[in-house]
Amino acid sequence: MVDNELKSLSLNGNQKRSNYISWDEYFMSIALLSAMRSKDPSTQVGACIVNQEKKIVGIGYNGMPNGILDDDVPWGKESTNELENKYLYVCHAELNAVLNRNEAHSGGCTLFTTMFPCNECAKVIIQAGIKEVVYYSDKKNGTESNQAAKYLFNKAGVSIRYDFMFLILCVCFHRKFTPTNRTININLN
Repeated sequence: MVDNELKSLSLNGNQKRSNYISWDEYFMSIALLSAMRSKDPSTQVGACIVNQEKKIVGIGYNGMPNGILDDDVPWGKESTNELENKYLYVCHAELNAVLNRNEAHSGGCTLFTTMFPCNECAKVIIQAGIKEVVYYSDKKNGTESNQAAKYLFNKAGVSIRYDFMFLILCVCFHRKFTPTNRTININLN
């Protein structure tokens, strides 16, 4: 009897709203928000690992290793002395997302990242069992690191996906969220 009542249930205009963001937009927004935590003056990257149940299992952004004060290391990238550049010190967002997982297993998960991973992060992603990488920017496209990462992903069966709509999402995201170091102001106009 209950089944028959449910079949004839009328919603009378009480349907869900239709202008909500997709899961991909939601998870990329989390990656974008995470990137805003980075202290790097030139490159802010965020990453978000999601399991098959659409649950976030890891988040990270590019920054110094735990226990290292941000003011104790260089953030530049132009010095001829490599020890005075950030590259030897910064942990990438993808690495931090894998290390910060709240689950031991990330097999079959999807990684959302604001920048296409380098070859070193590609190795970590593959070792973690992540099966898909969704990215927003590929600004290092054509570099040896980028080519090696794409080669590794291809050989390991990790799918990579870019969606132009993320560009629109990023622009809208940065217009609505303004960090003030204590709160996030959301402009709804």
